[in-house]
Amino acid sequence: MQKKQTATIYDVASRVGVSLATVSRVVNGNSNVRESTKRKVLDAIEELGYHPNAVARGLASKKTTTIGVVMPDVTDMYYSELARGIDDVANMYHYDVLLTNTDEDPVRETMAINNLASKQVDGIIFMGNELDREVLKTISSVDAPVVLAGSIDAEKVLPSVNIDYIAATKEAVEMVVKNGHERVALVTGPMEYAINKQHRLVGYQVGLEAAGQEFDEDLLFASHQDYSAGYQIADKIFATNATAAIVHDDEVALGIMNYMRDQGKSVPEDFEIITSNDTKFAIVTRPALTSIGQPKYDIGAVAMRMLTKLMNNEVVDNMQVTLPHTFEKRGTTIN
Repeated sequence: MQKKQTATIYDVASRVGVSLATVSRVVNGNSNVRESTKRKVLDAIEELGYHPNAVARGLASKKTTTIGVVMPDVTDMYYSELARGIDDVANMYHYDVLLTNTDEDPVRETMAINNLASKQVDGIIFMGNELDREVLKTISSVDAPVVLAGSIDAEKVLPSVNIDYIAATKEAVEMVVKNGHERVALVTGPMEYAINKQHRLVGYQVGLEAAGQEFDEDLLFASHQDYSAGYQIADKIFATNATAAIVHDDEVALGIMNYMRDQGKSVPEDFEIITSNDTKFAIVTRPALTSIGQPKYDIGAVAMRMLTKLMNNEVVDNMQVTLPHTFEKRGTTIN
């Protein structure tokens, strides 16, 4: 069977009777082409089924119309919701998206950034709980703008889009203290991560102080972001006689809740839980999880819009965008 020949730019130029340069200008959206000629070229492109080569277009325009997205876990509902916002805005501005999964491994994150740079992406969006020193070094060496989405840069050098994690955690603490709890646990990721040490922990301490309670380091816990980690660490929380917990991840919160119920504790009457990501996990369980409401889709969308401005050398008035958070009160808190 004879393979069907793919139409080329030469075929389009020949069909219309114009130069290759004219076809190229039409394909790349150059306005310096008469409307009648542009219409003929577009008609020929459709009739011949010509698909412009993205690499060739990139060589001509010095752009690949491609952006890279570095994700710690493509299956994580929190990050996938951010990615939806990124992808929708990228499509709006005619950018293709290359997703890379890193399992939040600094070595893989560095490799991912280098690989995306080698593909000459026009920009990169980075998602993750921590920016390793080598990762930051690699980002600074890339000849393309980089925007953080839901990630903390401790030095506030890189453009970023987040919520106010300090204020959100403080309000969560105040909520459960108001419900009568005197021993409130904080469950975060690794404390060496800036988002935990400089934001969630600070918000927790400020919330306790505002409520007139002493900070007790025994009520501070760190866990991985999965259900089994939450279930395992709940044993240690149970031993402290804590009656409430502010948790950094929905799967972890589910593990803690189920452990408490397995120990005969009633949720929320005996033990209250506030989680942080408000993914579908928070809604489908019973009781449903009270959660800090993060505008996940908007974080991704705003990060992508910021990136489009940086890629086009437009002025960006605010490089550190903080979006408003809410509280979704459900069945794991009394009020």
